[in-house]
Amino acid sequence: MTSSRAAGSYPDRPEPLPHAIIDSHTHLDMGTGALADPDDGHEYPPLDWFLTRAGDVGVPRAVQIGCELASARWTADVVARTPELLGGVALHPNEAPELARLGTLDDALGEIDTLLTGDRIRVVGETGLDYFRTGDDGREAQHYSFREHIGMAKRHGLALQIHDREAHADVLRILAEEGAPDIVVFHCFSGDAEMADYCARRGWYMSFAGNVTFKNASGLRAAASRVPRGQLLLETDAPFLTPVPHRGRPGGSYLTPLTARAVADVRNEPLEELCAAVWANSLEVFGDW
Repeated sequence: MTSSRAAGSYPDRPEPLPHAIIDSHTHLDMGTGALADPDDGHEYPPLDWFLTRAGDVGVPRAVQIGCELASARWTADVVARTPELLGGVALHPNEAPELARLGTLDDALGEIDTLLTGDRIRVVGETGLDYFRTGDDGREAQHYSFREHIGMAKRHGLALQIHDREAHADVLRILAEEGAPDIVVFHCFSGDAEMADYCARRGWYMSFAGNVTFKNASGLRAAASRVPRGQLLLETDAPFLTPVPHRGRPGGSYLTPLTARAVADVRNEPLEELCAAVWANSLEVFGDW
């Protein structure tokens, strides 16, 4: 049985990059169907399929993100045995209200805190606020969870990777109130040029995904043009946010070159120089491996 997640449904590999980069945020558990119901009718490509294709186009490393308990556990296991990967674990902001309703939020946060001790777990994330999918009644739990994750990042000396959807003001306010960790990354940056300037002044990193290539993303492209080269990262958020011309199809780290070329064009920078900077920035954030 085939489906929209079968290997044959994925886009072809783009032209390889002139310098290697790191995909700073991907969800291989979803791409490979590692946690899917075996009876869901999908055929998922295996992990090696994604890693090989990415390496072939100049994306030899990636940061796998597990943002609910099952995927966080899977992430800790897979990065420990996969040289191409590092990991990040957290509770996604949309998970927090449901866990709070069940009375298990603190237990879940405790398990995340334990998983963060793994040598190849280098990121607390993705955490933050999401007002698009969670209404007013879930905000208190999201705020509490975000504050707890900020504390974990500082205790463990790890990068904090932020999910910020329609919640810019509160994300920035809570960071100010709690005191930001040494390394902060806005994953899938969604702010405007003014917010990019604000983050730049604080030394925070901004990571751009495939949505920067979308036709209606002129504000996002303006923000990408303003980020200091030393604070720029790239990502896929795969299998989501697949860049143009493949928008709407499932993606993988091997499509990061499409985003890299779009960002280089927006910034009027040579592609090789931009990629070299993204590689160096990624090592600053995550450490070498």
